[in-house]
Amino acid sequence: MAEARGRAAWAHTSSIMALVANVNRDPKKTRAFRPSDFNPYAERSPRGTPLTAGNIGLLRSLVPKKEAGSE
Repeated sequence: MAEARGRAAWAHTSSIMALVANVNRDPKKTRAFRPSDFNPYAERSPRGTPLTAGNIGLLRSLVPKKEAGSE
């Protein structure tokens, strides 16, 4: 019950925060803010590529190997 109250309060607060941020932003430089940008309870979608064994091999090919004599 306490968590539901906190979620409701943050839904309200984050809407107001998004409104204030959008009023003060430069539309040519930044995108519009959403309430979920300010809400700590909002579900976040994973960004980027998940690391797997295959991806690590690709990363290793991009980093030059260190020579034995140089530090």
